[in-house]
Amino acid sequence: MLRFTPILLAVLYALAMYRFSVWRTSREAVLYALAMYRFSVWRTSRELDARSTQLADRNLIRLCQQMARALDLPRIKVHIYEISPVNGLAAADGRIFITRGFYEKYRAGEVSDQEIASVIAHELGHVALGHSRRRMIDFSGQNALRTAMAVAFSRFLPGVGVMLANLLTTLLAARLSRRDEYEADAYAAALLVKSGIGTAAQKSLFTKLERLTQSAGGQAPAWLLSHPKTQERIKAIEDLEKRWGTQQS
Repeated sequence: MLRFTPILLAVLYALAMYRFSVWRTSREAVLYALAMYRFSVWRTSRELDARSTQLADRNLIRLCQQMARALDLPRIKVHIYEISPVNGLAAADGRIFITRGFYEKYRAGEVSDQEIASVIAHELGHVALGHSRRRMIDFSGQNALRTAMAVAFSRFLPGVGVMLANLLTTLLAARLSRRDEYEADAYAAALLVKSGIGTAAQKSLFTKLERLTQSAGGQAPAWLLSHPKTQERIKAIEDLEKRWGTQQS
């Protein structure tokens, strides 16, 4: 037994140093991710300030006022973000944006005012449910996890360890994002019903989103990876309607 003691001690020392190395790398990754997130929030906020204007459409403002009354708020401010992709977003500071591309689809009659209102309600859900803050924590944890897995996998799978770590982290991030989307959908549905708008437009927009966001090259939009499937989103809303007894046609 004594003959193997030096070997055993060496193995234990190596294992301890490996775990310390992973812990230190993970800690550094978290700090770096937090710093990058804060910089990203600051940069995005400046970008939004420079390239957005306040929504002035009367029909949309009327629907926003209906939702504001349902939430017991004085008003809901919505801005037009001057970019062409079709999207809605909730900034980290709580502001709601509709892209110029989405607004132009509305102006062209491809989407209705109530469908745009359902997007605004969805983004309000992200704000109310704290998804921006939660995503900050998730983002930091995912970067730490990616780094730790890359270190561990690369020791046993040189050359593919980093790719495997990236793949697993991407799948995890997509799953967390889909969870947030379901929650924001449910919040929006409740708000739309309470404000008298109803969920019909919310469901009809789901069926249009893939076409509206299709890339120029005909490829499926990237958001499909992080959003639930259309029929699953519609079914989730219909399940809520049945539970509330507010079936929408």
